Amino acid sequence: MSVIAIVDDDRAVRRALHRLVQSAGYTVETFASAREFLDWPLRRRTACLVLDIRLNGMSGFDLHERLEADGAGVPVIFMSAHDDARTRARIERSGAAGHLWKPLDEQALLDAIHRAVGVDQEPLPGTGGGPGSGG
Repeated sequence: MSVIAIVDDDRAVRRALHRLVQSAGYTVETFASAREFLDWPLRRRTACLVLDIRLNGMSGFDLHERLEADGAGVPVIFMSAHDDARTRARIERSGAAGHLWKPLDEQALLDAIHRAVGVDQEPLPGTGGGPGSGG
């Protein structure tokens, strides 16, 4: 079974994203750090990785580079509260499947996940509009 993996060091963010992504019908696993994700024995089942850029220990960028070097080929959606030119440039160079700025627009996140895993779905009731609607 394919899994949407979420890596964020903020427990409240992990809980909220777990509920949201699970409500869209996905199997979800959450991790507090890049190391925790790397140590997960089922990580090869990851269909999409929603990844905070600024993490304690190994950064989201470092984890993404490690996965790329390992040939994992998992689509990554970066998320960050730090919208600056350097971060934007690094995201563009990364080849990530997508990126979102915190606070996250729920529908934009779900749309990004759907695109990354090749699913075409309608917006969930109560999650707002499409991409760019406040995210």
